[in-house]
Amino acid sequence: MHVIARGTLRAFWESNSAHADAQAPLVEWYRHMEKAIYRTPQELKAELRSASILKGGRVVFNIGGNKFRVVLAIDYQRQLARVRFVGTHAQYDRIDAESI
Repeated sequence: MHVIARGTLRAFWESNSAHADAQAPLVEWYRHMEKAIYRTPQELKAELRSASILKGGRVVFNIGGNKFRVVLAIDYQRQLARVRFVGTHAQYDRIDAESI
């Protein structure tokens, strides 16, 4: 799957020294997603049980022991995913993941 916006992930861990510990788990997650092929949300959920499937092709991933969250908008047919949000758990609680 091609994940668009690796720079968004990098900007997050570089933006604040409090987020520096996000780099390793975000890079690991990104590398996994780039190699993965998920044809349906069910296939993704079967492999990544901590992921939450939302409406509109959105998926929420818990990163770094649930300290960080990433929201992807996924087009399963094209194997294309766009990072819609990356932030702390507290920041995630203040957004609407289905519309961001």
